[in-house]
Amino acid sequence: MRNPLSSTIESIKPSGIRKFFDLVSEMDDAISLGVGEPDFDTPWHIRDEGIYSLDRGRTFYTSNAGLKELKVEICKYLHRHYGLSYDFAKETLVTVGGSEAIDIALRAMVDPGDEVIIPQPSYVSYEPCTILTGGVPVIIDLKEENEFRLTAGELLDAITEKTKILVLPFPNNPTGAILEPEDLEAIAKVCIEKDLYVISDEIYAALTYKEKHHSIAEIPGMWERTILINGFSKSHAMTGWRLGYACGPEKIITQMLKIHQLAIMCAPTTSQYAAVEALKCGDEDVERMRDEYNGRRRYLMHRFREMKLSCFEPYGAFYVFPCIKEFGMTSEEFAEQLLKEKKVAVVPGTAFGDSGEGFLRISYAYSLENLKIALGRMEEFINDLRSKKA
Repeated sequence: MRNPLSSTIESIKPSGIRKFFDLVSEMDDAISLGVGEPDFDTPWHIRDEGIYSLDRGRTFYTSNAGLKELKVEICKYLHRHYGLSYDFAKETLVTVGGSEAIDIALRAMVDPGDEVIIPQPSYVSYEPCTILTGGVPVIIDLKEENEFRLTAGELLDAITEKTKILVLPFPNNPTGAILEPEDLEAIAKVCIEKDLYVISDEIYAALTYKEKHHSIAEIPGMWERTILINGFSKSHAMTGWRLGYACGPEKIITQMLKIHQLAIMCAPTTSQYAAVEALKCGDEDVERMRDEYNGRRRYLMHRFREMKLSCFEPYGAFYVFPCIKEFGMTSEEFAEQLLKEKKVAVVPGTAFGDSGEGFLRISYAYSLENLKIALGRMEEFINDLRSKKA
C-alpha cells in the first residue's frame, strides 16, 4: 500500500507541551506547572449566560462570522481598551479559539515560498501552521539579554525579498516578555518601510503587570497591515469554551471567513452567548484574576532569588522562563529528571524553539499552595544538583 500520509505532516513534530502533561496524568502526587490553563473557574455570571442560552434552546448554527451581538461587543471592547476601531460586520471574525485564527490567517495570506518571520521562543503553532501553507518559516532567536523582546534590528536582518508576514507574539508564551510602545514603534517603522503584514497574537493582552498592553495596530500606518488575534481562554478563564476572534482589514478577513466557513462553519453557539456576557460585564473578573496572577508572579521571582536561579522578570502572560544552563543539562533532561525525582512537571524551553534551550517554562496559572509545594521540591532538586557539582 502507498503511504496514506502527507510527507509535510509527517515532518512536523508533536507538541512538546503535551508530552509532559500526559506523563503527569499517569503519576500519583505529581504537580504540573506545565499547562497554560487558568486555575480559576469561568466566572459564574458568564457560565450562567451559557446555561441560559441552552435553556432557551439556542442550539442552532450562528452566522459563519459569529453572532452579531458578540462581534459588536468585541469591537466595543477593543475600542474601550486600546482605542481601536473595527467594523463588526466586515472586519471581525469569531473563531474556535485563537489557534484557529492563527491558522486561517496564515492560510489566507501565505503563498508557497512566502517567508514568515517568527520570533522564538514562542507558541508552538506558528511554525507548523506556516509549513502547512507551503510558506517558509524564518526564525529570529530572541535573547535573554534583551528580555526576549524583538528588536527592530533583529527584524531588519531577517527580512528578504520573499518576506511577507511578521508574527508578533507578545505578551509572549513562554517567556512572559512584553513589548513597550517604543519597541512597537521601531518595529512598525520597519514593517511599513519593508511592506510587511503582521499577525499580532494578543491572547495575553489583558494579563500585563508593568503597564497596559499596547497593540501594534494602534500605530499609524499599521491598522491596515495587521491581523489582531485575541480570545477568551486566558483573560476570562474560558479555555474549554474554545472561543477567539480576529480583527483586521476587510480584504483579509473576508478570505479568512471563507476558510472558516469551509472547515468550521461557526464557533460554538453556547460559547458565543457566554462571551457576550464576558465582554459586557467581565472587566472586573479580569482585573481580579490579573491581580492574583501578579501575586503569584512576584512570589516565583522571590523564590528564584532565594534559590539563586537566574530568571529575567516577565511582565506579561502567566509564565516565567528561568535559566538552568549552570547545571550542564539540556532543558529536556532537566525537566525529565525533575519530574522523575521530585514529581514536578515543567516544560523544556526547547518545546518553543531551539533558542529555548537552557530554559524552562513554568506556568503560574496554578494555586499559590501548589506553587509553594512545587517550588520547594524544585529547590531540593537544584540543591542536590549543585551538591553533586561541588
